[in-house]
Amino acid sequence: MNISSIVVQTLPKYVEEVVENLKKSGVCDYHLHDAKGRIIVTIEGEGVSEELKKLRVIEAIPHVIAADMQMAYSEDELDEHMEILKNRDAVPKVLADEDIPVEEIMYNGDLKKKNLEDFAEDSKKV
Repeated sequence: MNISSIVVQTLPKYVEEVVENLKKSGVCDYHLHDAKGRIIVTIEGEGVSEELKKLRVIEAIPHVIAADMQMAYSEDELDEHMEILKNRDAVPKVLADEDIPVEEIMYNGDLKKKNLEDFAEDSKKV
């Protein structure tokens, strides 16, 4: 199951009409809007293709200038990542290496995207 938030943009003079059409469309859940014509809705689908079909329905509503997916949640993707995390060591190897003095370990914001062995070598050079 996928759930995505969509920001729909219309002109302020059409916001009430577009909100009503979104509510009647049957493809999304309306949440809120502002006076500038920004409308927040969510869509659900069994996969990305179903969500894209629903997004196209929203884009085809009269006076919709844009409908952009902002955030997405995929249950299957989350399950895959949780399995990877569950099977990983809780402490990265570089932090468990007693041969590296603590003051030489440099943190640059994201250890997940680094080869930790290279990171340990770079830390020793400092």
